[in-house]
Amino acid sequence: MHIAMIAAENGALIGGKVGGIGDVIRDVPLALAALGHRVSVLTPGYGVLARQNPAVLLGTVTVNFCENPEILEVFRVEARGAALSSGKDTADNAAGVTHYVLEHPLFGACGDGSIYCNDHYGPFATDAHKFALYCVAVCELLRTHKLGAVDVLHLHDWHAALLAVLRRYATDYQALRSIPVVFSIHNLSLQGVRPLSGDGSSLHSWFPDLVPDLSSIQDPRYWDCVNLMRAGILLADRVHAVSPSYAREILVPTDLPHGFIGGEGLERDLQRLDSAGLLIGILNGCDYEHTLAPRLARTQLLDLIERCLLSWVGDRTQVPAAHFYAQLRLMQWRRRRREITVTLTSVGRITGQKCRLLREPVGTTDSDKTAVTQMTALERLLEDLGDGVFIMIGSGDEEYEHLFTSIMARHENFLYLRGFSEELAEELFRAGDLFLMPSSYEPCGISQMLAMRAGTPCIVHLVGGLRDTVQQEVNGFGFEGDTPALQAENMLATVRQACAMVNSPERWQAICRAAADSRFTWDVAVRRYVDELYAFPQVSG
Repeated sequence: MHIAMIAAENGALIGGKVGGIGDVIRDVPLALAALGHRVSVLTPGYGVLARQNPAVLLGTVTVNFCENPEILEVFRVEARGAALSSGKDTADNAAGVTHYVLEHPLFGACGDGSIYCNDHYGPFATDAHKFALYCVAVCELLRTHKLGAVDVLHLHDWHAALLAVLRRYATDYQALRSIPVVFSIHNLSLQGVRPLSGDGSSLHSWFPDLVPDLSSIQDPRYWDCVNLMRAGILLADRVHAVSPSYAREILVPTDLPHGFIGGEGLERDLQRLDSAGLLIGILNGCDYEHTLAPRLARTQLLDLIERCLLSWVGDRTQVPAAHFYAQLRLMQWRRRRREITVTLTSVGRITGQKCRLLREPVGTTDSDKTAVTQMTALERLLEDLGDGVFIMIGSGDEEYEHLFTSIMARHENFLYLRGFSEELAEELFRAGDLFLMPSSYEPCGISQMLAMRAGTPCIVHLVGGLRDTVQQEVNGFGFEGDTPALQAENMLATVRQACAMVNSPERWQAICRAAADSRFTWDVAVRRYVDELYAFPQVSG
């Protein structure tokens, strides 16, 4: 079987990953190839991927976009990034997997190497514009058989959904209707909503001759907008959610006052698919052939952090406050003589999804129990840690970055690293006694799997894939709550419980061993892909 994977990210390429989609697109093709299938992976180049990875220019493809002919370069790229991230020999494991990069000036619209844009032209404006060009170019490659015969098209999140729209409604691409389409939901909360018309980044501007059935692409809240996530869901032959629990959660309406993130306005569509047996939840996997390096000594870890900070500052004329306070914290910790009782770590994007509960206001009573002071859950957590420390790495939402920087300035046991380093992130998965992942929602999550693989028990909010991977006081710790306030309080109580258990060696070591022994393998997940997502009558094995 020949599967074409269409996605915005590809972690097999150096510079091709931002989040979980990149991990999936790196690992799933290799697992499918191990079963004897052929996989073609296509991503935009963002101005850098064909330069940062060994690449061969195969030719060009010309498409009509916004009533103009646009020429894109097509590269075949060697997946050196897969060898670096997985520790595997790419030559031995990539047989059957071909990576393609499409390049056009528009793909570097927010700066070379920027996969996603935070622009001022409206939500998703620049991203939707470039991904629309990407989708029509992929359609043209498929129409002209540049990839050979394809048995299944596997589209990932809203970035690839316009391919399903063009396949269904564009006369030039009617031939693609014979190829079954699978659509994977990695994050239902990001839906790629854009105007139907009247804007430079709109469906009518991209494809003025397209006459779609609006009932399958229209946003349920805004009648004059296209919802690309919804279009992908309704125009696919099968829909995949990245964990069983998330597949159930998205059938229920979102309830923000109670801290529940569910169907995000698309629950009715998903309920119909679920009733028809077309919505399938399969847990993402983790690579367990990865060779773990020995845990760094405390001084070595601080040295690594300092090298990362220096690389982030680079040749800037001004040092950001986050880096200044982080460097000051390193100096303080190098002089520290008190024993660190417990080390808590966290790795991930700094967004509302990942960090909302840390900002939740909680009350604390002063020593004589006469007054209650409000503070953030993060500040309370740091107080509860006492002689313990908390190291967090990640970047993203500027509001959260500023909050964490200001808290770091006031709390000597908190180190916030505003940036990302794959080497440092991997070390932090194993450097702590506990790994914190308090996501308000989590479709699957990979960080908890990576921490558990390193033998580090996790403290998680029991939602989505976190519920499917972490078992309370077996291989980690979990909390719940009917409101954000209660979730934050329960998170703090769970952190206190887990920290206290660190001092019970026998029980603690049993939890650490259970975490390290937990297995969520891609070979199991991919066999379900083949049996449940790709099993169409016209597709041969």
